[in-house]
Amino acid sequence: MSIDPAAINERLAGTMAGFLGIRIVEASLDHIIAELAIRPEIQNGGGIVHGGTLMAFADTTGAIATVVNLPDGAKTTTIESKTNFLAAGRAGTMRAEATPLHKGRRTMVWQTTITDEAGRLLSVTTQTQLVIT
Repeated sequence: MSIDPAAINERLAGTMAGFLGIRIVEASLDHIIAELAIRPEIQNGGGIVHGGTLMAFADTTGAIATVVNLPDGAKTTTIESKTNFLAAGRAGTMRAEATPLHKGRRTMVWQTTITDEAGRLLSVTTQTQLVIT
């Protein structure tokens, strides 16, 4: 099943994800891809992407992956998240890709990889989302 990325992007307007500039480019039940342009506002004093930006980017992408899989009327929240920072993002556009490790009735676990334009792995985040019914 394919999901309309434009509809998701409309829902992000006015949220932290929208403020950061996160944009969903592909969406299905087992795969979410988002992009985020690197710019000074999301970098640290050393000119690299702030770790909190990477975590927020991954958390948003994994949460969206959960939301598109929720039963009617359910909500979600992140209950655990772990990020490994592997390389510094400096310029261009980052790409986040969330894939499921577990899609259960009460929890979902997603792994989100973030890469730069050259395909270099910047971070890997594993997060657990609680399904609230």
